[in-house]
Amino acid sequence: MRFIIQTVLLAAAGIALAQDFSKEGNFGAPFPDTTYPGFDSTNPSTIAGSRTNQTSPPKYPSPWGTGYGEWAAAYAKARAFVSQLTLEEKVNLTTGTGWELDRCVGQTGSIPRLAFRALCLQDSPVGVRDTDFNSVFPAGVNVAATWDTGVAFARGQAMGQEHRGKGVDMQLGPVAGPLGRVPEGGRNWEGFSPDPVLTGVMFAQSIQGIQSAGVMTSAKHYIAYEQEHFRLKADSAGYGFTISDGYSSNIDDVTMHELYLWPFADGVRAGATSVMCSYNNVNNSQACQNSYMMNYLLKGELGFQGFVVSDWLGTMSGVSSILAGLDMTMPGDSNAYDSGDSFFGANLTVAVLNGTVPMWRIDDMAMRIMAGFFFVETNTTRGPINFSSWTLDTDGPEHYYVGQGYTQINDHVNVVGNHGSLIRSIGARSTVLLKNVNNTLPLTGKEQLTAVFGNDAGPNVNGPNSCSDRGCDLGTLGMAWGSGSANFPYLVTPDTAIQNTVLSAGGAYESVLDNQQLASIGALARRASVSIIFANADSGEFYIQVDGNLGDRNNLTFWQGADTAISTVASNCSNTVLVVHSVGPVMLEQYKRHPNITAILWAGVPGQESGNSIADVLYGHINPGAKLPFTVGSNRSEYGTDVLYTPNNGALVPQLDFEEGVFIDYRAFDRRNITPTYEFGFGMSYTSFNYSNLRITKLNVSDYVPFSGYTPQAPVYGNMSLNASDHLFPANFSRVPLYQYPWLNTTDLARASADPQYGSWSFVPEGALDQSAQPIPPAGGAPGGNPMLYDALYRVQATITNTGSVAGEEVPQLYISRGGPYDPVRELRGFERLSIQPNTSATFSVDVLRRDIMSWDTVAQNWYVQNTTKTAWVGSSSRDLRLQGVLP
Repeated sequence: MRFIIQTVLLAAAGIALAQDFSKEGNFGAPFPDTTYPGFDSTNPSTIAGSRTNQTSPPKYPSPWGTGYGEWAAAYAKARAFVSQLTLEEKVNLTTGTGWELDRCVGQTGSIPRLAFRALCLQDSPVGVRDTDFNSVFPAGVNVAATWDTGVAFARGQAMGQEHRGKGVDMQLGPVAGPLGRVPEGGRNWEGFSPDPVLTGVMFAQSIQGIQSAGVMTSAKHYIAYEQEHFRLKADSAGYGFTISDGYSSNIDDVTMHELYLWPFADGVRAGATSVMCSYNNVNNSQACQNSYMMNYLLKGELGFQGFVVSDWLGTMSGVSSILAGLDMTMPGDSNAYDSGDSFFGANLTVAVLNGTVPMWRIDDMAMRIMAGFFFVETNTTRGPINFSSWTLDTDGPEHYYVGQGYTQINDHVNVVGNHGSLIRSIGARSTVLLKNVNNTLPLTGKEQLTAVFGNDAGPNVNGPNSCSDRGCDLGTLGMAWGSGSANFPYLVTPDTAIQNTVLSAGGAYESVLDNQQLASIGALARRASVSIIFANADSGEFYIQVDGNLGDRNNLTFWQGADTAISTVASNCSNTVLVVHSVGPVMLEQYKRHPNITAILWAGVPGQESGNSIADVLYGHINPGAKLPFTVGSNRSEYGTDVLYTPNNGALVPQLDFEEGVFIDYRAFDRRNITPTYEFGFGMSYTSFNYSNLRITKLNVSDYVPFSGYTPQAPVYGNMSLNASDHLFPANFSRVPLYQYPWLNTTDLARASADPQYGSWSFVPEGALDQSAQPIPPAGGAPGGNPMLYDALYRVQATITNTGSVAGEEVPQLYISRGGPYDPVRELRGFERLSIQPNTSATFSVDVLRRDIMSWDTVAQNWYVQNTTKTAWVGSSSRDLRLQGVLP
């Protein structure tokens, strides 16, 4: 076993340094290069960039946290704590101990001297991953479909409570990246919506909900992580693709600010304690060592006060990543799981001792981590981690991968509480009614014969958790696959729930749960009074392949052979209801037009109460009020974007050119004047609503002023010896194989680093070691950016009346045109879910913030308001715009 740790020093990251340090990038270039292929002078996205081999400009030094606003108290506590620490203890805070070597999917070193146990970082954004007696919540896409901020907060708080109950310190979520650039994107379901406002609001509410339970969040994946194919070199090699690095998202400055960065600004403003950098390159610099993305945009412009943690194996270097803004590496291993090597750990100790990482930078890393901890937690003494991610057995090795430390590792603590009722409610309130001919729904349960069809209505006969990380599509789709999954405590299938409902009402019930049994399906459908057929479409993360889909979907059609089964049912029953469980859009045009399909419902990825949730809607216990959080087109080409399924840059870095700019999802449909099958924001109800009395009030606020000012000088906390002999392994220390430690084997720093080029490097990025006061960007000044961006300029109100006979919920939506020649036709800028009794009215009220009407200036590197007419619409969807006015 080797204990010498390899390759952190500057020379060891030669390619990475060339990408990040040596190129002056064109990221914010205001003028176009009209010579490159594909240039379109009418497309604003090509004017500022979005080209193959685009580069990212260097930005140094890494900004140090200062404790802005609500962070002041957390920073005071962190300062007192960090000032006591030795160099090794600070390094321990920044470094994961290694894959499968401690209980959590990510675990830092501990500080026994201060009774501070290791920080436990645990997936997932839908529940506590890899344990038992936990809940599985509806996916993020379902939360977005509710258009209800209270739902996002309540779900977040419940998930936070369950993580805390297991001893978790940081939940790895929520997700705003991928945003949803491509509808086939494998992990879109973990996030919320391809609209930055809807995502930003739900992202922020989720963060605040989770952290209200005393658990840190890891807002992820930062940034432009929009597909699964070719995200990592090693993943790709496993499927036979040869590339030199994960794909590069090539993106222009305007698109970055007005689309992809927008929800992260909301998350930072909401107090996100951590941001997880992603696997991909951004403008050909790896996201986890991209100084522009981390130093300038995140920590500078957005004023982020927490810490940046790598995605697992997303750290590609040591010194270069640290100087570019990375604060914590996970799971600690470099290059491969269980490698025994780390870019941080002992190599970070070496880097501090030889001066390539300045003292203030390691202090800032530790400060940011502990400030995040104290932002949500008051005491350094916490309950124990009471589970193991690697086995559900009660007893086993504490250090699982190497089989050492046999003990009780799972206490099987039940943390579900009463969360099942919340999950059931969210599942129902996120179900979108897309079609309902002649009030087919709600059903009564007393129909002469109710027939249910489809694999998606029934169970996985091997058990809901039989496929690792849900990496299969067997039975009903309650959870998609990958690290964003969790183990089901149970899964209520639609077959079970609908049967229970029908039998309790005195009706008759039969089902066929195999899409291949077409003769049986047709025979039963001919007899049925109502036929309900379930169909799904799944996706997930790239490390698992399901039915030939490498994370990203290969198409936008149904899985499990459902299309033939749907056609068989509909051709034999004139009262067919189609229920869709899917991770995103599926092609529904033919079913929308089918005369025998009388109702269509989209139920998303609803979690453990799936069957009960859909039964509540089908039988009218819940009146559907959800709206689509994405656009359903009639053809995948209508979206204007797609997954890159084959490497396009030889054996080098695949190039994803975001040439569509801000025009994704409904913005693309509007720009090209395409009528979708179901538009963004669409959703029906069992009642009807009238919109009237639009009022636009201009509020009295001062003009926008660019922020000006400087940070204080970078502080240093405590006194640390720079004598290598003071940082050797303690005498008689018992080491765990492959475990990451902060101590050195030898006082010879070259040997301690095990870097054959140690000392041959001569290049440190200009300004990277500078600890003097630094200017704050004009668009910065507080968490989330310039505080004046969030001033309310207008108040838009309208009267919404329930004109039907039953109580219902409606989601009025505010859209605004910024009026510029390169702007979207309209953009969502506000919404509110209202519960209204029959023949009663409610007031829709949304404040228009300054940033809602601002545009990004690539030259001034700040926000501005164009001198154009700003039109506002209030409506029931992005196309059903019932009221119109002009912002004065």
